[in-house]
Amino acid sequence: MTEANTEQAQSLQLDRILPFQVDGLDVRGRMVHLNETITAIIERHDYPEPVNRLLAEAVALTALLGSSLKFEGKFILQVQSEGAVSVMVVDYTAPDAVRAYLRYDEDALANLVAKGTTKPEDLLGKGHLVMTIDQGQYMNRYQGVVALTGQSLERVAHDYFMQSEQLPTLVRLAASEMMQPGKDGAAKSSWMAGGLLVQYLPESSKDIPHRDLHPGDHPDPEQQGEAYHEEVDAWRETEALIGTIQDHELVDPQVSAERLLYRLFHERDPRVFDASSIKHQCSCSSERIEAMMGNFKREEVEDMVVDGQIDVKCEFCGVSYHFDPKPWLEK
Repeated sequence: MTEANTEQAQSLQLDRILPFQVDGLDVRGRMVHLNETITAIIERHDYPEPVNRLLAEAVALTALLGSSLKFEGKFILQVQSEGAVSVMVVDYTAPDAVRAYLRYDEDALANLVAKGTTKPEDLLGKGHLVMTIDQGQYMNRYQGVVALTGQSLERVAHDYFMQSEQLPTLVRLAASEMMQPGKDGAAKSSWMAGGLLVQYLPESSKDIPHRDLHPGDHPDPEQQGEAYHEEVDAWRETEALIGTIQDHELVDPQVSAERLLYRLFHERDPRVFDASSIKHQCSCSSERIEAMMGNFKREEVEDMVVDGQIDVKCEFCGVSYHFDPKPWLEK
């Protein structure tokens, strides 16, 4: 990547995921910028601002992780916690669709607002975060579970990778609400969410060092060869560079992914690959709900009837469906 490349990227493209590689540091990763996608998701719900910020970060994280799928399937992020946000679900359907919703306790959130503790990690109490790869009906599902103890989603992702893949991984997430003029001239809310994922993947070594892990039976670094120390130094340099990123750089609509990557790694031969788009799209439909209704017993269907009809609302997109119960009651 050259400085000229970054200038060409100034006509900033949003709602896309950009893969990259830094040969000089043996790291690879992806960057995501979301604007219309996350704004569309947030507009489907009536959540308070702190809750929207958490949801925006979760969608950015899911996009970073789900975009690695090389097959038609889903990556699903689920949170269950004792905090103000008790349930959160984000799913990414390859190759480019994402949707999300959450549930929160108004009283618990009000208490946090009164205390001035409304960062995304403050909304999550003790619980679990589950990441699922669903390859389809006839394939195995893979799950990773990480305990929630009040840490940020960035830290949760770090713990997930160390448990599941034992790869040194860095994740940065940020979200911001912006006010922009609408067609009628009135100010309108718009959201930006940005994220960066970097993994250390040296081709020359099967033993990847990381300072957050106890060395166990691993030999003393002082007794390792030159290649080992070069790998340690490369990852330390990556950590230092990623540590310079400010939140506003991830959500500034004028700072492209190419520009930020050049700023970070221009001395280490960064390369970018073809970007992929991402959009908000829900998979709900009348046909899917009708098929689901066919699995219920008559007594269960009767319990769903209100004022002579069955109403079903999709939690992801908020669309309501209305059905005449007779076809299922007459079976």
